[in-house]
Amino acid sequence: MKTTDADVMVLDEPMETESTVKPAREPRARKTAAPKELKIFIDGKFYPESNAKVSVFDHGLLYGDGVFEGIRFYNGRVFRLEQHLERLWESARSITLEIPLSIPQMTEALLETIRQNDLRDGYIRLIVTRGVGNLGLNPVQCKKPSVIIIAATITLYPAEFYQKGLTIATVATRRISPGALSPAIKSLNYLNNIMARIEANLADADEALMLNDAGYIAECTADNLFVIKHGQIATPPISAGALGGITRSVVFEIAAALEIKCTEKNITRHDVFTADECFLTGTAAEIVPVVKADARAIGNGKPGAITQRMMERYHKLTRETGTPISS
Repeated sequence: MKTTDADVMVLDEPMETESTVKPAREPRARKTAAPKELKIFIDGKFYPESNAKVSVFDHGLLYGDGVFEGIRFYNGRVFRLEQHLERLWESARSITLEIPLSIPQMTEALLETIRQNDLRDGYIRLIVTRGVGNLGLNPVQCKKPSVIIIAATITLYPAEFYQKGLTIATVATRRISPGALSPAIKSLNYLNNIMARIEANLADADEALMLNDAGYIAECTADNLFVIKHGQIATPPISAGALGGITRSVVFEIAAALEIKCTEKNITRHDVFTADECFLTGTAAEIVPVVKADARAIGNGKPGAITQRMMERYHKLTRETGTPISS
């Protein structure tokens, strides 16, 4: 307590009396805006994600009978849309699935889905299922295929992986033989990849390295693999069990522009262990460096110079090229 010249008391702190002590009140909860629901395209109509549903008798659900594409869009442009749609149609033809839209109609439906969700950067999941049938396996029961388009955002790996690199581990699950199911078909049945992913999780690795029956590297669970040795790039051939990735094909284009030799050849685990650099590619992953395989450091254990050049050129392409989203 202080006293002024006029002998008026000034309180340094409020006196704790009955008249000054007030019951504490809980602060009011701030109102927060509900997250915006995505709009999902299903067979020609848009539905809010909370009401986007398919039949429990759809053979895409019952048997994984269908095909899909994962497509990225950047800066208001869809990257390599034509190539993705071409691969979708080839996958569908291979399993005798008749897509109920033409390529121009599918293109417009995909672009409109992005517009409906007011996005400029993100990821498209384009799905074509066999459609509704009965509980039997025979696809002849499915009279009308379904088309589903989801436009959202995706982050497959954290940002630090692109700066510091990730780790991979060889798993016991082998890639399905091309003699049993062609890796060129991007089907809804990903159990082979999922089992390998589970093994990678148990090994505390960021990705799984999958071999084929001959013991050569096929691919990872969601990515193609590349190794760099003496300034040259190599990747497993499609015949080894690798998917013909769209990003994989872009790497060949970038390498040619940079005058770096890039070839397909059978690759062993030894080739990965002794590589100067290693990286993975995929639509969702883009280009991401690998710095350790089966607990062995690759090169100096850091993302290499050529890998970084590939990443920089790839990001430039994604920002400057593609099919415009705006109508």
